[in-house]
Amino acid sequence: MKNIKKILAVFFSAIILVGIVAGCGSKATTDTKKEQAAKSSIEEIKQRGKIKIGVFSDKPPFGFVDANGKNQGFDVFIAKRFAKDLLGDESKVEFVLVEAASRVEFLQANKVDLILANFTVTDERKQKVDFANPYMKVALGVVSPSGAPITSVDQLKGKKLIVNKGTTAETFFTKNYPDIELLKYDQNTEAFEALKDKRGVALAHDNTLLFAWARENTGYTVGVASLGSLDTIAPAVKKGDKELLAWVNTELETLGKENFIHKAYDATLKPAYGESIDPETVVVEGGIVK
Repeated sequence: MKNIKKILAVFFSAIILVGIVAGCGSKATTDTKKEQAAKSSIEEIKQRGKIKIGVFSDKPPFGFVDANGKNQGFDVFIAKRFAKDLLGDESKVEFVLVEAASRVEFLQANKVDLILANFTVTDERKQKVDFANPYMKVALGVVSPSGAPITSVDQLKGKKLIVNKGTTAETFFTKNYPDIELLKYDQNTEAFEALKDKRGVALAHDNTLLFAWARENTGYTVGVASLGSLDTIAPAVKKGDKELLAWVNTELETLGKENFIHKAYDATLKPAYGESIDPETVVVEGGIVK
């Protein structure tokens, strides 16, 4: 009997000890998570010495890689200024190449600190990321061969329309025109090659992109110059990163005082648009839409 009592005593002591250790481990894990959550995102960037910004590689004149392997474009121009003002040197930016459909995922997975990849603000996306104030205005457009121009959405019914996955064009046509067959591609280069190969009768995308592309590619016209609502494009940060979000908004306000977004337009977009586009229809200065 005494032996049974001793065995039971040892058994229950072991259970209590395991519970204490598990409790301590759980507390340590919780404390670690709290410390990580409380850690300043900007301090992390400064300790790293670089800010990771997601940009496009194949969407000129907004984000692209040139013949020398360097990132160029409107978004890139702005990204470099962000790096300069945050870290003291415009070269202290690591450009991470993204596709339209991967922008949210890259923020959620901490692959980037910030997205500057022609990211149109939508209610659906607001549920997944936090948008800063805008720096650009945009609507949808449709480009097609000049010899067979599409000038109305009605002409697309029963035909194939090319779009990029994860774009507002895909969402707009899926929701509003289910009778139009969509050919979907990940990359912009793939989509435009599909148009040139006549796999679809037209291509829908941001009108700001299509104006530049049609001007550079003879034989194509933006027959539908504006479709849907007038939207805005803004930087985006990971959901809940209030510190970096506040910094970006303050930065845009500061840049607005020197008309920096107009300078970015003149340096990167004006060569692509010429005099055909009024910059005031595109540029948002100081984060305030006028």
